[in-house]
Amino acid sequence: MDQSTRAGQPGPKIRVSAHSRDSSLREKVLEHLFVGDLLRCMWRKGIFDIEVLRAEVDRGGYDLVVESNGVMRHIQLKSSHRLSSTSDVSVNMNLLAKPCGCVIWVLFDRDTLELGPFRWFGAAPGQCLPPVGDKVARHSKADSLGHKAERPNMRVVGRGRFTVLATMEDVITALFGARSEHRNSGRPPLA
Repeated sequence: MDQSTRAGQPGPKIRVSAHSRDSSLREKVLEHLFVGDLLRCMWRKGIFDIEVLRAEVDRGGYDLVVESNGVMRHIQLKSSHRLSSTSDVSVNMNLLAKPCGCVIWVLFDRDTLELGPFRWFGAAPGQCLPPVGDKVARHSKADSLGHKAERPNMRVVGRGRFTVLATMEDVITALFGARSEHRNSGRPPLA
């Protein structure tokens, strides 16, 4: 994506304040972009055996369930703009109970919302989420006394525990394995 409008003129720079003020909207936009890019990439690779389910409630520790060729992934999405100094994310402990749970930390351009690279915390297809550690997360906002309460079902996972994935193709490989096409798709891969 570039920063141009349809007329070819530079697009507006998005103010940093919009990212915090409208963070719920931005989160949904990024989720839709992620799913769209994932599906587009799989389509181009000739992978048509895919289902995407969205969590209506954020209780199970995941945002999306993506299944392809018999591999089901429960995915918790995290996001930060590429220039962010964020060094860790909170991971929901309920994700550990899901088959093949994983966390995908999406980095994005602050002005265009272009996605990538990605950070991956997970295991090979068919394997459970690696241990998340013991550091209990805290709420980001303090109470009137300045105390940030613990979030007992959330653990802090540092950036160093994530593997950097440069492209959506790399994300697909991490999610579903190295096969470039699925055995029962019934269609040849696209060139």
